[in-house]
Amino acid sequence: MKVVIPAINWNVIGPELILSLTAMVLLLLTVLVKKEGKSVIPYLSLAGVVVSLILCFSLWGQSQYAFNRMVVLDNYSLFLKAIFLVTAGLTILMSIRFLKVEGFEHGEYYILLLFATVGMMFMASAADLIIVFLGLETFSLAIYVLAGFFRTNPKSNESSLKYFLLGAFSAGFLLYGIALIYGATGTTNLKGIHDFLRRADLFTDPLLLIGMGLLIVGFGFKVASVPFHMWTPDVYEGAPTAVTAFMAVGPKAAGFAAFLRVFLYSLSSLQTDWVWILWVLAVLTMTLGNLVAIAQKNIKRMLAYSSIAHAGYILVAMVAGSELSTASILYYLLAYAFMNLGAFAVVILYGRKGEENILVSDYSGMASRHPLLAAVMAVFMFSLAGIPPTAGFVGKFYIFSAAVKAGYVGLAIIGVLNSALSVYFYLRVTVMMYMRSPDKEPAGGLDFSPGMVIALLIAVFFTLQMGIFPAHYLNLARQSILSLM
Repeated sequence: MKVVIPAINWNVIGPELILSLTAMVLLLLTVLVKKEGKSVIPYLSLAGVVVSLILCFSLWGQSQYAFNRMVVLDNYSLFLKAIFLVTAGLTILMSIRFLKVEGFEHGEYYILLLFATVGMMFMASAADLIIVFLGLETFSLAIYVLAGFFRTNPKSNESSLKYFLLGAFSAGFLLYGIALIYGATGTTNLKGIHDFLRRADLFTDPLLLIGMGLLIVGFGFKVASVPFHMWTPDVYEGAPTAVTAFMAVGPKAAGFAAFLRVFLYSLSSLQTDWVWILWVLAVLTMTLGNLVAIAQKNIKRMLAYSSIAHAGYILVAMVAGSELSTASILYYLLAYAFMNLGAFAVVILYGRKGEENILVSDYSGMASRHPLLAAVMAVFMFSLAGIPPTAGFVGKFYIFSAAVKAGYVGLAIIGVLNSALSVYFYLRVTVMMYMRSPDKEPAGGLDFSPGMVIALLIAVFFTLQMGIFPAHYLNLARQSILSLM
């Protein structure tokens, strides 16, 4: 009997393969190497991330399918993979000293980070709803564990359990939505769904519309849009701060990666049905996120509600549904990665074991004691608020401009008003740092570890560079969405 070995184009999943192999090798090292030798694990995991990122750059411009057209390699997926890898790399740099100080210096932490990143990358490459679900579950399972990584901390345990229960519930909605769409169209392939809807009169099919609604629920949970945001503040507060930073950027970007590909491509024929739903979600998400953030005294909870508001801004661009709006989403996700991870890096650095300094009032007088750190934090706060010349300002400008050009002037005005409202709670941190006297004497100096310094320098550099010279990044984003549109 003749055995036929199918030809597989491994380039399509090359970056994922590198990270997966790195994680598996590190998993063996945690078992075989003595405790003294495990200190190399974070650096090896960082090396795997860098190699995978270099491969993404080398594959730019290619467009290929693999695995029976279930996985796609295109500029859209590569751009988003770069965001996930940058997020993972900065999180590793931030975590090295953080875990050592907290007494949880375990190699499994970095392995889980790598596997979570692999899951996110598969969501970006998914050309089939089944791969979307597999990618989502891969990174979700890893983050459930990471959220409860400080197992002796009751808040961390609560964070993990709450995220697991609500995450499993939302995954059920997503999977049921996939099943209904398969029942209506006869396929789970994104191109197959797109082609089927273009030639079939199914626009009023209740099976299809209900399935579409369930997909919105599933994706809405991952991007933390209202009313699927309930888990966000408690989970962000209870999880280890480095994990919170990773969760605030990675899963959100992964959720939008699949959200955009499914709705702006596969379900584009149903845009008149889903656009008004996203319009309402965008307004509610922006408004609730900013209003509740004003009342927060804990900076991690403030940044949690801030991340909800930023999901609302991205939904504004999704509603617009144009080439400019989609490119602005990719630009904004990259900018958000740098400014948000940078802000959490300052929170980690300013905290100490037994003295976390996570209240906004704890930042009183910070500029007098640590002027450079305060200046860096101010840059991140300005960018999150959308103040020029930062990346956050340019990102919001592109998003609201795209909404206006698409005819959603009212939505753009609501977005601008919400952005103006957010200035209050972001600048409150800056006011505390520069215009308040210290509430208490610091218990020693800060530990500026090399990894943390590198992470902060990278974050602040790109936050400013993307704001002052945005054209190159927007051009890359435009190239990325050509295959999507």
